[in-house]
Amino acid sequence: MRRRLPLLLAFTALLALAAISRSARADSTITLEGDVPTGGPEHFFVPFEVPAGTKELEIEHDDLSATNILDFGLDDAQGYRGWGGGTDEHVVLNERAASRAYVPGPLDRGGFRVVVGKAKLVASPAKYRIKLTFRDAPTLAPQPERRPYAPWPALATGARYYAGDFHVHSRESTDAKPTLDEIAAFARSRGLDFVEISDHNTVTQHDLFADAQARQASLLFVPGIELTTYAGHANAIGATRFVDHRLGQPGVTMGGAVDAVLAQGAVFSINHPLLDLGDVCIGCAWKHDVAPDKVGGYELGTGGQKEGARLFLDVTLAAWEALLDRGSHAAAMGGGDDHAAGKATGAFASPLGSPTTLVYATELSAPAIVDAVKRGRTVVKLQGPEDPMVELSTEGGGLPGDRLRARSVRVRAKVTGGRGHRVRFVRDGAVDTEAEITSDPFTLESTVSEATLSTAKPGRELRVRAEVVVDDRPRTITSHLFFTYDPAGSAAAERDAVAPGPGSGCGVAPAGGGVSLAIASSAVALVAYRRRRRALGAAGADRAA
Repeated sequence: MRRRLPLLLAFTALLALAAISRSARADSTITLEGDVPTGGPEHFFVPFEVPAGTKELEIEHDDLSATNILDFGLDDAQGYRGWGGGTDEHVVLNERAASRAYVPGPLDRGGFRVVVGKAKLVASPAKYRIKLTFRDAPTLAPQPERRPYAPWPALATGARYYAGDFHVHSRESTDAKPTLDEIAAFARSRGLDFVEISDHNTVTQHDLFADAQARQASLLFVPGIELTTYAGHANAIGATRFVDHRLGQPGVTMGGAVDAVLAQGAVFSINHPLLDLGDVCIGCAWKHDVAPDKVGGYELGTGGQKEGARLFLDVTLAAWEALLDRGSHAAAMGGGDDHAAGKATGAFASPLGSPTTLVYATELSAPAIVDAVKRGRTVVKLQGPEDPMVELSTEGGGLPGDRLRARSVRVRAKVTGGRGHRVRFVRDGAVDTEAEITSDPFTLESTVSEATLSTAKPGRELRVRAEVVVDDRPRTITSHLFFTYDPAGSAAAERDAVAPGPGSGCGVAPAGGGVSLAIASSAVALVAYRRRRRALGAAGADRAA
């Protein structure tokens, strides 16, 4: 009997282990609760084990508060598996399907953890609850419409200005509603050629592009990410791979995030930099320090001027000028920040296409659009497609974004659809030669003289942009032409032999330094200082063409 007892105990233990194993593979649920860590980084992690044999995972999360706001996402051993932000929606994922903003794939990789962001903490102690359900069979149907992103062939060829919106959210941003088809339908109704889908901290939208693009013969989807942090939002124009936004975690910095964007061949552009609305838009105002030469774009208008963006225009223009003063060549950008495919209502609701950004590109393809932004080939219609158009150029064929060398140079601004309004040049932030628009089209020309170019500080470029003024307010704004004095140069400007750098439209690294809201404080003074008029060059002349 004594010899049989160990065998009996061993057999009983095996049965118990088998029962536990079966339980883990069957439907099971666990709940993880705790206090939100005080202090420290903006995000923390709640790790968990996925039982062997699990075919589907469901996650429910709760901040257990009417005042606190927590954001939620998911990692596995290979990194990012999704970012839902502040939604309270349940998350379901299996190998072939996933809830919006999350990535389908294997559940046996290990290293799973719920990512929790401390968006807003008021009540203390802040708490969280996470309920995990492990299933041995999937309930979410396969999603064959998901395919790895690849650039779509050009929808149109030929170098011209293409109209689009660089700040559009699809339902893969969990605070947004529309599908890609709904976005495309509204964009086409406004005469746009492309939209950049810049969803919050996720790249799952790109897996849906091919399926949707096949139904859209005239509206191009451009990939992107809105890098959304608690101290500023930025646009990664052209990025298709996840960029870590969880600042303060080991090795995760804003500078590293910028470099990760540029490493993809994308453009780093600052969104709504002065939009400080407190808890109404958490983290919307830009407060990070970023090297100016790495900023390739600057959103001058977020939403249309009639919808409230005009309240921020003056200080935003001044902040852009201050950034350029520090060596950036950031292109003028605009975005509607539309979350509803034009169906949002309310005083500040702005539809897709307000503003509209025109991009001078070689063709209507995502690579060509991104390359054109890098080169600074942009014009922003601050209200929308119906605004007047202005095309800035030089006598020698220079276009916005070009860095040119010359003894002197003649610049021109050709306006269409602007009769009865005014057009002007702005040099180094100061209003310059201006004229009433008396015909359609209308051309304003002026000379940047050798005397003017030669007085620029050594190593510094003089810059010129064009604006159409409606009701005493800028309505259409170009990116800049940049000039360097060359006493041996011709009378007509010549392009620098320097290729555009990644994301910045420049190849010569300007002086370093940080870009932050500190710019804004000096920018307010610049608004008043630079409103004086001055002659651009020796003698500006305007003519109707």
